[in-house]
Amino acid sequence: MIGVMVKGFSRLNDSEMELMLKAPLLVCILIAGADGDIDRKEIREAINLTQSRQKGDTELTSYFKEVSQDFEDKLKILIQSYPYESTQRTPLLIQELGQISALWKKIDNAFAVQLYKVLKELAAKIASSSGGLWGMNKVNAEEAKLLQLTMISDPSKN
Repeated sequence: MIGVMVKGFSRLNDSEMELMLKAPLLVCILIAGADGDIDRKEIREAINLTQSRQKGDTELTSYFKEVSQDFEDKLKILIQSYPYESTQRTPLLIQELGQISALWKKIDNAFAVQLYKVLKELAAKIASSSGGLWGMNKVNAEEAKLLQLTMISDPSKN
């Protein structure tokens, strides 16, 4: 199984592993699609971040090697599985991302804390990558509401 290559996922079942590997994709769709339009710049920003995270030797290196593989293709396929309208899609994404909180206790806490930080960083980078007038006020109201990823509990506070 792919997820077993990711250090710290040995206690997860297949569907839990899949959710953890989908997390950056779900964050991307949630934040990029908050305004109803997932644009190229937002996708590019997500790809860049996931690729940059697979370098080095951190707890997350093997995780991001797995996640960044065919990221754009996985993203396109996943987007198709959700409703087109953001008003229908967003609650589904929030509910799915919320399930991650229950998995924190099944994985190494240091890994969980790092992953949570990167997911929040990903949300911020995607939100500020597009829109705005001359690059100002890039984060719109819909994105700002979701940016803190409040549906996912902070594993450092468990």
